[in-house]
Amino acid sequence: MPLDAAFSRFPVLSTHRFHLRQILPGDAEAVFQIKSDPQVTHCYGREAHRSLQETQTWIQRIRDTYAQHEGIMWAITFKTRDFPIGSCNYWPLDPESRCAEIGYELNKTAWGQGIMSEVLPIVISYGFKELDLNRIEATPLGKNKRSTNVLVKLGFTHEGTLRQRVLFRDSYEDQMYFGLLRNEWTEAAAQRE
Repeated sequence: MPLDAAFSRFPVLSTHRFHLRQILPGDAEAVFQIKSDPQVTHCYGREAHRSLQETQTWIQRIRDTYAQHEGIMWAITFKTRDFPIGSCNYWPLDPESRCAEIGYELNKTAWGQGIMSEVLPIVISYGFKELDLNRIEATPLGKNKRSTNVLVKLGFTHEGTLRQRVLFRDSYEDQMYFGLLRNEWTEAAAQRE
């Protein structure tokens, strides 16, 4: 099964500028810089981390999720500097339906630099080719225009919006649903060549 290879040894990916690797306990301070920024976490309807210990606990949960074959999360680092500036993940993985949800976040200092437009295609290709996924989903909040713009640029289809689906800070937020199928990605890749 394709998932077995992904969980026997952590899949390391690279792009022209970036290295994607497993998040390590030693990354806690860098990850805390991201997770403690309310402007970042507000984008996906979560409270910011209040302590380094909270981030350390979160990193252990991410590592446990991988150990239990339930998801994969990559730290995004520049090739020239092994310091996480963001992350992207597949969680949850649904091997029976060959489907996974993709998620991502970046340190606010890295916004607007085309990082996700460079990183996500290799993660998507990995999902379709190596994990043998048929479908990749994304569920950003309706107010997260940066995320929805990236998804549309990458060929995802907006399949619907669940109105007032997420309660965050006493306010109900719409949640958008996007999907990308393997054949759509393959056809688009053939056209790019």
